[in-house]
Amino acid sequence: MQAMSKSWMGVVGGRVRIAGLAIGLAAVGLMGGCVTQGDWDNLYATNRSLKDQVTTLTQERDEYRNSAEILRQQLVREQEGNAQLRTQVGNLQSMFDQAQARLVALGEKIDNASFTQLDPETDTLLKELAEKYPDLIIYDADRGRLRFASDLTFDSGSDVVKDSALQSLRALANILTSGAASAYDVHIVGHTDSQRIGSGTARNHPTNMHLSCHRAISVRGQLASMGVPAEKMEAAGWGEFRPIVQNTGSGNTPQNRRVEIYLTRPKGESASLGAPAPASNRTVPATDRTLDRQPDITK
Repeated sequence: MQAMSKSWMGVVGGRVRIAGLAIGLAAVGLMGGCVTQGDWDNLYATNRSLKDQVTTLTQERDEYRNSAEILRQQLVREQEGNAQLRTQVGNLQSMFDQAQARLVALGEKIDNASFTQLDPETDTLLKELAEKYPDLIIYDADRGRLRFASDLTFDSGSDVVKDSALQSLRALANILTSGAASAYDVHIVGHTDSQRIGSGTARNHPTNMHLSCHRAISVRGQLASMGVPAEKMEAAGWGEFRPIVQNTGSGNTPQNRRVEIYLTRPKGESASLGAPAPASNRTVPATDRTLDRQPDITK
């Protein structure tokens, strides 16, 4: 913009010098007595034309100067806006890093926790429950965990438990409200794959984290309605951050969509639950086993 302004000023200055030269030549001619009326008229017309051009160029120069100033002001505003955006991005990145650090710390806490080995009675009942619903439930006795397949427990993108899954939850509630199992605390954890939330689902579950938590809460509510004491249950969600198999490029990985239920001994009450089930009676962990079902294309 500065170079353009200087260029126009140079043109204007040149035209002024030419006009001045023409006038000077006319004056010299008159003093010498050799300039005719026609020559004078021509010089006068040329001088007038050059002056008009100078006026026009001056106006154009001023217009370009004003345009350059407007552009400069816009640039300043955009630079200020970019600085604000960079600050906001930095703040959001810091918040994300903090949340990610808390998530990792919580994951390490769970990974390093000593999982409950259940008493023989409860172990047997849960094993029988998983055998009764083989397509829906996987039982891991070493972790005191039941894994429910989300695709068979919920409709795509929903946190409402299917009627077909209520029977298995009712059977689980009967176990948790009688005998030795009634002494355990119940931890319900939801998981999803990394597939993006659809626009219809996002109205109720904005992210995979929301969906996983809402499904865990829904299972907790069903068990509470079936008699399991609410004060003995907690609900949480990991979203897509704890896959059991690697997510595909599209994120559509059915094995990762699940609700896990852990049974743990309340603090200070370990002795009242009896000895853990012998290793020979416990089910071999089935973390790598997949359920025979067709995946949903969308949540």
